[in-house]
Amino acid sequence: MLEREDTGIIDSPLTDLPRETMSDRVTELALLKENIRSGPDAEATARQHSKGKLTVRERLEVLLDPDSFVEVEAFRRHRATDFGMQHRRPHTDGVVAGWGRVHGRRVMVFAHDFRMFGGALGEAHAAKIHKVMDLAEAAGVPLISLNDGAGARIQEGVTALAGYGGIFQRNVRMSGVIPQISVMLGPCAGGAAYSPVLTDFVFMVNGIAQMFITGPDVVKAVTGEEISADCLGGARVHGTVSGVAGFVYPDEVSCLEDVRFLLSLLPSNNQELPPSTVATDSPDRSNDCLLDLVPSEPSIPYDMSAVIEEVVDDGEFFEFHAGWAGNLICGLARFDGEVTGIVANQPRHLAGVLDIKASEKGARFIQLCDAFNIPLVSLVDVPGFLPGTDQEHGGIIRHGAKLLYAYCAATVPRIQLILRKAYGGAYIVMDSRSIGADLSFAWPTNEIAVMGAEGAANVIFRREIAAADDPAAQRAKRVDEYRNVLMHPYYAAERGLVDDIIDPRETRATLIRALALLRAKHSAGPQRKHGNPPM
Repeated sequence: MLEREDTGIIDSPLTDLPRETMSDRVTELALLKENIRSGPDAEATARQHSKGKLTVRERLEVLLDPDSFVEVEAFRRHRATDFGMQHRRPHTDGVVAGWGRVHGRRVMVFAHDFRMFGGALGEAHAAKIHKVMDLAEAAGVPLISLNDGAGARIQEGVTALAGYGGIFQRNVRMSGVIPQISVMLGPCAGGAAYSPVLTDFVFMVNGIAQMFITGPDVVKAVTGEEISADCLGGARVHGTVSGVAGFVYPDEVSCLEDVRFLLSLLPSNNQELPPSTVATDSPDRSNDCLLDLVPSEPSIPYDMSAVIEEVVDDGEFFEFHAGWAGNLICGLARFDGEVTGIVANQPRHLAGVLDIKASEKGARFIQLCDAFNIPLVSLVDVPGFLPGTDQEHGGIIRHGAKLLYAYCAATVPRIQLILRKAYGGAYIVMDSRSIGADLSFAWPTNEIAVMGAEGAANVIFRREIAAADDPAAQRAKRVDEYRNVLMHPYYAAERGLVDDIIDPRETRATLIRALALLRAKHSAGPQRKHGNPPM
């Protein structure tokens, strides 16, 4: 656990106002509430600001609509009596909790106050969090946590640990029921780090947020390695290396503003559809630039992000895990005002292959969309799975199966669009018709096959090529033959595995019409407790 910051907070006596009348009591109440809202002394606030961090109520002002926050259990104080704790019993007990509105829609929120006990969690602190989590579930509204705490409160022992257990249990119970968003605005060490990763989204602010199970001191004691907290578990590490953080920001304000934007794309719970808007972008807008943006030659890279921005409403795309597993793009956008999840191979990064990280990234995102009734569009340009001993020994079979399982299990509308190549098992996994895509479209540049023409010719005609007087010419001949027979752009459509070959300029209009058709899709699964995915 991290060391706690000693705030030096002690009990403050109530005012000396007479208490004979209701007016006196109301005046006393107002003064006490104002004292609670102002928080600890000015020095504690100055220390918070000196670290480049907002105070807990400043954060709530950025996150929530103006004057919408309603606080619960503001008067809560801990009951611990050991190690001098009986002399330090501030109201709120280091966590501010309640509900408010974001874009006019209700959310529940709890936020650690690092100025009190370093934001550490004790029994009363945990009870407040349990309270708002239960209210979020009962009301069917999103839950947001603003995390800035040093872990379990050591002075309270096992009761603090039990408090975390209650949080974890609720995180899991509400998974897939209401959106859960964790915003990391300070340290999060030890077992405390497990709650954020049990939630649907993890936001981190660079330079002030860290997450790790064992801190730098423990790492040094056990392994001898010296490393800073930021290098061990900072936002950049979790945004680019571990994949723990889906979103990384340079400051708190931009982070909290994007939390607000994300909420505008999500339903309040799994019984609702995502919020619709009136689109200002024409659903029939032609995508003429795609003819030049995507090369017809399958080996030439291009930026799939540009394709996405061209076809979605107003070019607005909210990407998840932008800095991690860049060979697969995942994010939310709108088509004609309707929220849609997009999964797309990125030819500009590792040629768009599927590997361990991309498979995990895609599987997690697909499960999220399926849980919250968000349709899926898959943009396919994939040469296969990444070969190599690192991938095989790392479990690419098991991890690739996660992506396959997520697609097969998804019951939301699913549309596949093949832009260029789609080879081997990767074609199947990227939501092919054979695993349940509702509709599959392709551009006239599509190549769907077991493998590329060159590789296929080398396997099928290996002996013939080796025995030829001019092996290179014979190989080229057989490559062209294989491509013309089995890889021409209408081969899959002739066999009913692609519903239509479309003009790239009609991509946006085609996807919007298909999504409109499937909006009311209902799929009843088999009766079972739950599946057993390849974890």
